[in-house]
Amino acid sequence: MAATENADLSRITVVPGQRSGQPCIRDLRVTVWDVLDMLASGMTEGEILGDYPYLEKADFPAVYAYASQIGRNRKSR
Repeated sequence: MAATENADLSRITVVPGQRSGQPCIRDLRVTVWDVLDMLASGMTEGEILGDYPYLEKADFPAVYAYASQIGRNRKSR
């Protein structure tokens, strides 16, 4: 839990009109969900960084923390 608490969430940005207002990484056009989908498909962080060299290792803890925060804030149905 400490990893998500110390993540730099300022790396996650929401810009109206960019990727339909989805949360992106550092104003880039790569969304949090894009990265999570890549990881879920079996890609490693290293492979993602190889395919997207403008991403940084420090972006991953922010992605995880953001997704964790959204999941916790989601109301039960």
